[in-house]
Order: sequence, then C-alpha cells, then structure tokens
Amino acid sequence: MLLKWLKESHHTVLLTGAGMSTESGLPDFRSSQSGMWKQKDPSKFASTKALNENVNEFIEFYRHRVIGLNECKPHIGHKILAQWEEKAIIQSIITQNVDGFHQQAGSKKVAELHGTLQKVHCQNCGKSYSSEEYLREQFACECGGVLRPSVVLFGEMLPEEALDFAVTESEKADLFIVLGSSLSVTPANQFPLVAKQMGAKLVIINMEPTELDAYADEVIHNRKIRELLVELNNQLGL
Repeated sequence: MLLKWLKESHHTVLLTGAGMSTESGLPDFRSSQSGMWKQKDPSKFASTKALNENVNEFIEFYRHRVIGLNECKPHIGHKILAQWEEKAIIQSIITQNVDGFHQQAGSKKVAELHGTLQKVHCQNCGKSYSSEEYLREQFACECGGVLRPSVVLFGEMLPEEALDFAVTESEKADLFIVLGSSLSVTPANQFPLVAKQMGAKLVIINMEPTELDAYADEVIHNRKIRELLVELNNQLGL
C-alpha cells in the first residue's frame, strides 16, 4: 500500500529518527539494545546544567560526538529522499536527528527539531561557527564566550521555527511516513497524530514496535530503512 499511497499523495511528509542515522554508523541514544543513554547520564553531559557547571566534561563529550559525526556520512536512503523532494514525491522532512545528513544529501525542506551538530555557536553573543572548531580544539568565541553545539540540550526549549514548520506540514499531509523513530519523545510523537487527525494516511517504519503502531494504516518492522527506500525507488522507476 505504501507505494500506491506515495504515488497518489499530493503532500507527503516524513518524520525521521535515530533509525535513519544508525544506518550511517552513528550510535542510537534510546534503543533498547545499545542506546547511548544506557552508558551515559545525559544530565551530566548534554544539559544546560552541564554547560554551566561542568563545561570541560560537556565540551569533551560533544567533541567526541563531533569527531564521530565527521567519520560518518549520509547513506543512500538520505540521497533517495533528497531526490524524491526534487521530484515532488515528498514535500518535507521533520527530523529528530542532529547529524545534518538530510541537508548534506541535498534535502532542503527540513525541520531540525533538536538542532544540529554541524554548527556551534557562542553561548554569550550567539555568533555561529562550523563544528570544525571543535575538531581544531577551538572552544572559545572571539568575544571570549564558550562555543557550544547548536543542539537542543536537556532543559532547553525546541526551536520555535522548526516546531511551527512541523505543525504546518503535518496538517497539510495526505501521507505521513515515520522512518526509524521510537515515537517515545514529545512533541515529535504528536506530529503523526496531527497528520492522522487531519485525514492523512500514517505509515510507521521502525525496527521495533512503537507506541503509535495502533494508529497507523501500515506498520513495517525489521526492515533496514535504506533497503526499503531503494526498493521503493526502483518500484517508482527512478
């Protein structure tokens, strides 16, 4: 049914989560098997408290994340989604991921709910830099302020612009596809429900069951996202 709905839909919106990134080699944070938060207490490393009170550990934690990100790249699934946007098969992407891989692959209409690891900015003046500053072990702005990654930390609000975009796109959707999200985090898990309430078909593609499977028109488990996207791409004749 997914192929049929993809062909028929006038406005298709995707929500991507950690499952999209892990297929590029990045670690997952919340999976039941190997989530990063099983080994690390996020309040000690990825919070506003850590930034303010344990800045050295905070910087070291994120420097390792930037190094890890730099060793990975978008996979074929990211590139297919960018091609689909260009051909108007899909209209937009809402992502919980901070790797920036959708944009690197060529996608343009992307809402980054949790910010991005591709940039850092000054905690004092707000000036933005590439995250390569962390690779060069440059952790201070020219104004003297601390350079922090442009991700949403525990204790911070999500970016208003990205949230507004996500709500608007969810309301417009004829077809809403979840790719690799556990749908356990608010507000991201509300967007599929918004789309469904507005009459969209809902498809959830995730390795493990999610809390919203019962609301979906189609559920696909235990499939690698990139393999499924390659298969659909071939079936679309692209």
